Amino acid sequence: TGKKPLPCTDCGMRFNHKISLVNHQHIHSGQKPFTCTECGKSLNNKRNLISHQRIHTGEKPFACN
Repeated sequence: TGKKPLPCTDCGMRFNHKISLVNHQHIHSGQKPFTCTECGKSLNNKRNLISHQRIHTGEKPFACN
């Protein structure tokens, strides 16, 4: 249990899921396949794109305590 079977060929970091490995490999390749439709900024993964798009929508999904 806990063994991550998918290693990054560049740095050896290991992952449980192929999509996690693919997203990680964008760091090494410099590839930024996710593009904001509002401003054209390119990002390396979908999560970063979603966070970036909040700049344009003004969405603030987290409340301060």
